Amino acid sequence: MSATLIAGIARTAAPQTALRRFLALDAVVTGANGLAYAAFSAPTGRLLGIDPATLFELGLFLTAYAAGVGWLASRRRPPVFGVKLVIEANCAWVVLSLVSLFFWDAPTAAGLAWIPAQALTVAAFALFQQLALRQVAAARAARASGPQ
Repeated sequence: MSATLIAGIARTAAPQTALRRFLALDAVVTGANGLAYAAFSAPTGRLLGIDPATLFELGLFLTAYAAGVGWLASRRRPPVFGVKLVIEANCAWVVLSLVSLFFWDAPTAAGLAWIPAQALTVAAFALFQQLALRQVAAARAARASGPQ
């Protein structure tokens, strides 16, 4: 994916700003999802075919995770290690979501649509965050090797 495409999606050509925007979007979507899972675990669990207690705990976890991602997004220069952890956690979420379809849950038709759609969304977050992080690294390298 080109830097132009990432800049267009993030609506900025500044790599740090793009990274922060992708982190912020991840935090908002994950936080909203977590709050909905926690607040409406019983009806959402019935709709998706997921145990409400599991969904409630997952909602609390996602809400806390979103707060951490939001904190990273609020940093002028998010720490590389923290961003890499978010990317890896997002990748793990994608894998575990897909595995859950076959081994842990007995999803309804809505669950069979929602779980992969959610995994695809999280995979997109991970991809855009990784690409933006690479652009940040490239910009730093370019500044470091600047005119001599």
